Amino acid sequence: MRLEGRRALVTGAGRGIGLAAAAALAEAGAHVALAARGTAEIEAAAAAIREAGGSAETLPLDASDPQAVAGALATRPPFDILVNNAGTNRPAPFLEVAPEDYDAVMALNVRGAFFIAQAVARRLVAAGQGGSIIQLSSQMGHVGGPRRSVYCASKHAMEGMTKAMAIELGPHRIRVNTLCPTFIETPLTRPFFEDAAFRDWVLGKIKLGRVGQVEDLMGAVVFLASDASALMTGSALMVDGGWTAE
Repeated sequence: MRLEGRRALVTGAGRGIGLAAAAALAEAGAHVALAARGTAEIEAAAAAIREAGGSAETLPLDASDPQAVAGALATRPPFDILVNNAGTNRPAPFLEVAPEDYDAVMALNVRGAFFIAQAVARRLVAAGQGGSIIQLSSQMGHVGGPRRSVYCASKHAMEGMTKAMAIELGPHRIRVNTLCPTFIETPLTRPFFEDAAFRDWVLGKIKLGRVGQVEDLMGAVVFLASDASALMTGSALMVDGGWTAE
């Protein structure tokens, strides 16, 4: 599960799951490029990784802009590993979902993720290199949930695109898998847990009886990035505390 000599790109790397993934990959020996729209956060994160003995750079990037993504990647050596993490959610009852909220979630969670993966894969294929694309999906890519019709739609789409990508990219030695967490406490989700009823609902569904932390995903990210998962592609790795077991 060591990653020396490999280059990793992590989107949405300034905080939460993306930041934890970047730190885990660097600790395993990879050189990590931290990508996000906000430069201050990724610069601080990259500096912390370097201070801890890792190798890191920053890549200011709007993950929802395919042309900007392709342009940024064209000037750099191919990335052996992609953690396709940038995403968003705008919870609302199905009957109240506004078109602008639907478009915002789909633009980043589906369209953005699709074309980032395409740009990384194109560079790998052109260089004749294999690699590992890790799509940050969700347990909600396998089940439904109240107030999450758009988010569920986006993550089910990610599961489908991942399987199709795995079929086409397999001959190029590029593996594509999803990582499917339960609710993880991050800056994005923390405000949701201020609602006691919502927190109780979540804890009632997670069989291990606790909300996930970003540290719970770090080993899974390294596993999917490394040769330890060399025969895995088109698969979903559930880290959901048992949510989808029933």
